Amino acid sequence: MVGGEYFFILWIRELSAWRWTDIGVLSVSGKGGEKDFFPSRLIFVFWITGFFGAIWRDLRMVCTRKTKTLVSTCVILSGMTNIVCLLYVGWVTNYIASVYVKVQEPISEKKLEEDKGDTLRIIERLDHLENVIKQHIQEAPPKLEENPGEAFTDSSLFAHWGQELSPEHRRLALKQFQYYGYNAYLSDRLPLDRALPDLRPSACRNLTFPENLPEVSIVFIFVNEALSVILRSIHSAMARTPAHLLKEIILVDDNSNNEELKEKLQQYVDEVNAHKPGFIKVVRHSRQEGLIRSRVSGWRAASAPVVALFDAHVEFNVGWAEPVLTRIKENRKRVISPSFDNIKYDNFEIEEYPLSAQGFDWELWCRYLNPPKSWWKLENTTAPIRSPALIGCFIVDREYFQEIGLLDEGMEVYGGENVELGIRVWQCGGSVEVLPCSRIAHIERAHKPYTEDLTAHVRRNALRVAEVWMDEFKSHVYMAWNIPQEDSGIDIGDISERKALRKKLQCKTFRWYLVSVYPEMRMYSDTVAYGVLQNSLKSDLCLDQGPDTENIPIMYICHGMTPQNVYYTSSQQLHVGVLSPTIDDDDNRCLVDVNSRPRLIECNYAKAKRMKLYWQFTQGGPIQNRKSKRCLELQENNENEFGFQLVLQKCTGQRWSITNVLRSLSS
Repeated sequence: MVGGEYFFILWIRELSAWRWTDIGVLSVSGKGGEKDFFPSRLIFVFWITGFFGAIWRDLRMVCTRKTKTLVSTCVILSGMTNIVCLLYVGWVTNYIASVYVKVQEPISEKKLEEDKGDTLRIIERLDHLENVIKQHIQEAPPKLEENPGEAFTDSSLFAHWGQELSPEHRRLALKQFQYYGYNAYLSDRLPLDRALPDLRPSACRNLTFPENLPEVSIVFIFVNEALSVILRSIHSAMARTPAHLLKEIILVDDNSNNEELKEKLQQYVDEVNAHKPGFIKVVRHSRQEGLIRSRVSGWRAASAPVVALFDAHVEFNVGWAEPVLTRIKENRKRVISPSFDNIKYDNFEIEEYPLSAQGFDWELWCRYLNPPKSWWKLENTTAPIRSPALIGCFIVDREYFQEIGLLDEGMEVYGGENVELGIRVWQCGGSVEVLPCSRIAHIERAHKPYTEDLTAHVRRNALRVAEVWMDEFKSHVYMAWNIPQEDSGIDIGDISERKALRKKLQCKTFRWYLVSVYPEMRMYSDTVAYGVLQNSLKSDLCLDQGPDTENIPIMYICHGMTPQNVYYTSSQQLHVGVLSPTIDDDDNRCLVDVNSRPRLIECNYAKAKRMKLYWQFTQGGPIQNRKSKRCLELQENNENEFGFQLVLQKCTGQRWSITNVLRSLSS
């Protein structure tokens, strides 16, 4: 396979690992936010081949439920690009299938014991949700076409909408879509008070609530949002929150440069306040602070006993407030997330999302989770869902939020703050819940008007969380990001105040959190070394998991992305590729000697079948299979584009090295 072909598949695979977080930033989450999403790190990889010689962009996204880590990913490209992509991937897949023989994949034997029919139905919906939230992979607004008339028909915006528009109106719609990441053209033509389908579980309609519930301040955060989207968020909040419960609405403008959000928005605010003095407050930042500090700004401006922090591209459903306020009234240490539905970015239709808990992976990207077994056993779809973390939007007692430490304002932009809050609340005596009877629809946009280097911010934020709250498990975050624990080269800022906060609140350990709150999370305490694996014979090549369509590891030019992550364990297993976050995700893949050929097989399956998956390895030494005694080595092969291929053979003394060693490697 030529370099261009493999790199294309590599790029598609990297996209499949990105996370959804629009709700997190929301934008944005989760993983919900759409990248939800935000701009992430730009990885420039220059690779000259006959098919591809381009700059590939490694976009990572902040909230996805990921039950099948590297598959079932829907990558949305536009027009002919999409067609060429699909044809190419189809050709490559067919080519590989005709050349290699796959090892049969194990069939999972896990079955839900309770309520099988409803459970399987909702799992199918969760799988559908996973496909939806992974499809938005373009985080930064694309450069506007100099001549959009030549390309507007290729945009995904028109896949299910707008065929009847004239060319002039299509050009206008595309221009707005490129700027906002959703169909602002259509939004401007929809009523601000449009009806939404009631997607609550039917039993929610029969619930009754106390009359003396606390008031709530609703905070909307935005930067360069379409005015009609903001106004619809405000209208739905006013129309579907009982007037005696909604004290005020606070708008936090994080230094938008859209003039429409200044004069016209202020005119609307003045009109509302003329009838209800002081009802809408506007907070404007003189510079862009990011989502995290913007939410804190909104909290500081709020005066109601309860504060709801949301993105400004949501629509509230009927009866959303009473369940939330009731739970907080019962226990002020509860932090609540509503259940989210999707407002499709192209046609603004409402898509029902399944009931889910909210968690994260070891990079601290947020993601959706299947509700815990304890919730299923209740057989009550109105019951609160215990949640390890938050996707991003949440409701909290105003004073308790301050007592618990607000959000970590030492973090940058956004990403990780929702995970940090969830961990902190649980470890310090509170709880986090998702309420099925409180539903809010949120736009998952195709790209976000945020920083060009979001992934760098998320990584930095994740390391702050690790150093303050995760104790010995902080190593897992460094491993997942593939950076050294010592001298990482990343300045995470001063964390002394956050550590002092943890001590003051007398918080529990992160091990307690994993055992008691997030038992689905996989632990990797047996990892003794991690990073990229290189052979001294050809040091510019790294061990790589190869195309997802196969289970054959390869040597490929070092790029440091997820497919080249290697983890060596104390049990002498070599895991290659992404770290599987939870027990509900696909298993990790281990290097195995299969008939004297190197292969990647799911670790638990290989162990159960007593396959040859244990390797003796010391830093700067050989990698030798403990059972077959064959060594993993490079063999010259002129037909290979790099001149070498991976083989298992009699040891000849070739030496391997791995980037980061946690503990001494014993043979």
